[in-house]
Amino acid sequence: MADRKATLTVEGLDKPIELPIYSGTRGPDVIDVRGLGSEGLFTYDPGFMATSSCQSAITYIDGGKGMLLHRGYPIDQLAQNSDFVELCYLLMFGELPSKAEYTDFADRVTSHTMVHEQLANFFKGFRRDAHPMSIMCGVVGGLAAFYHDHLDITKQEDREISAIRLIAKMPTLAAMSHKYNVGQPFNYPRNDLNYAENFLYMMFSNPCEEYKINPVFAKAMDRIFMLHADHEQNASTSTVRLAGSTGANPFACISAGIAALWGPAHGGANEAVLNMLDEIGDESEENIQRFIDRAKDKDDPFKLMGFGHRVYRNFDPRAKVMKETCDEVLEQLGRADDPQLRIAKRLEQIALEDEYFIERKLYPNVDFYSGIILKAMGIPKNMFTVIFAVSRTIGWISHWHEMLSESYKIGRPRQLYVGHDKRDYPTD
Repeated sequence: MADRKATLTVEGLDKPIELPIYSGTRGPDVIDVRGLGSEGLFTYDPGFMATSSCQSAITYIDGGKGMLLHRGYPIDQLAQNSDFVELCYLLMFGELPSKAEYTDFADRVTSHTMVHEQLANFFKGFRRDAHPMSIMCGVVGGLAAFYHDHLDITKQEDREISAIRLIAKMPTLAAMSHKYNVGQPFNYPRNDLNYAENFLYMMFSNPCEEYKINPVFAKAMDRIFMLHADHEQNASTSTVRLAGSTGANPFACISAGIAALWGPAHGGANEAVLNMLDEIGDESEENIQRFIDRAKDKDDPFKLMGFGHRVYRNFDPRAKVMKETCDEVLEQLGRADDPQLRIAKRLEQIALEDEYFIERKLYPNVDFYSGIILKAMGIPKNMFTVIFAVSRTIGWISHWHEMLSESYKIGRPRQLYVGHDKRDYPTD
């Protein structure tokens, strides 16, 4: 219950409007504006800059402090001490699993990594040069045609089974989309490999030679999955919640999330960082400074990609872990002196020392290093956002499950209408 109220005085109304104020565990207080509708008023907030669309106990971000908590645990502690499967359990069920719970959950995920053999026919309907994200939108939505035995969204058991199926099958479908794109045969998942190892195996193994999984790469892949697992009410998560509020099945909801993630302003930032580093090219001090000056010029379209964030006004806590992982991968490859990495590190140094970037709080974010890691491991750029979708599936499905576990209403935003007033159709 709210113990405080905000009073809104509106010219033309006989009396002020009282609105409840709620406080969460952390973060700003919120004013419940739902009562405005009965007074013939709505709030106007394009881009949802100051709007809470729901209440949630899953993830908390403090952009000013550079803090990201999953169920209360800081992301850097999770990245150092946990793994992706354990994080999936935490996000889904709210607490860290016991050893027995972890083993059972991991086994359940592993047992669902296979996909129905007829799903291979879906891929044959796409052109070979189709973007893997377009394939993922189609085949993930199509899962409802094959796994419709547990689609009663009012039952917790059905929701959990669908969630485990999605967590398990997303890496398989992602690897299949890559193999189809490059014209190679699909690989079946292996039950003797962990989550990240299985994904790398399905991506890179082929019948002509044995594929040996590099443990440094597997660790890096697991961290990439963890660091992208959830990020509160972003565009794609809000899309999944909105689709879920209609009663749509979970596979359709996750497909909607993939479509939202595909936008370059959301899921394609790490690919944009690599394109930027390619454009800079020359690592000389003079050349890098030239691009820094271009980034400061408001009349120049060039932008430093991978810097700044819609939410964070401090260093992205995920970026610190990603930087360490990047160093480990390049050292393993004997490329610790990689030219792109040198450019990236110099850009980071300048951004952390230059008053222009400091004043605007343009710190490196998680995308700044993740693209370099993925490229170093041999993953093509058109798969970067697909891997993001694999990672974010647990966040999406956890928010979907949370919403359906409580009372909710179908999402129905209103608008500020600025079109023609009522007018008559001409009869002459």
